[in-house]
Amino acid sequence: MNEPRGSERVQRVRIGLTGLAFVFLLVLLGTAISRSGDPPAESNDAAGQAEAAAPDEPLAQIGVAPGQSTTENTATSAQPAR
Repeated sequence: MNEPRGSERVQRVRIGLTGLAFVFLLVLLGTAISRSGDPPAESNDAAGQAEAAAPDEPLAQIGVAPGQSTTENTATSAQPAR
């Protein structure tokens, strides 16, 4: 096959970079539009306080701590089973 000459390579690179820049700007615009409908975090202060009080870890919500210390583990295992 014939290899493209230098000017064709430069033109292809320009077209590729222009397309890449267009896609980047399109994604940036889409992100800006999608975030414009979100309510600001400061407007709903009660919801922010409720989220801060709730534990972030789902295991902590059900009472299971993934990072228990060894003393807590031995204390719970030392209790006799009934």
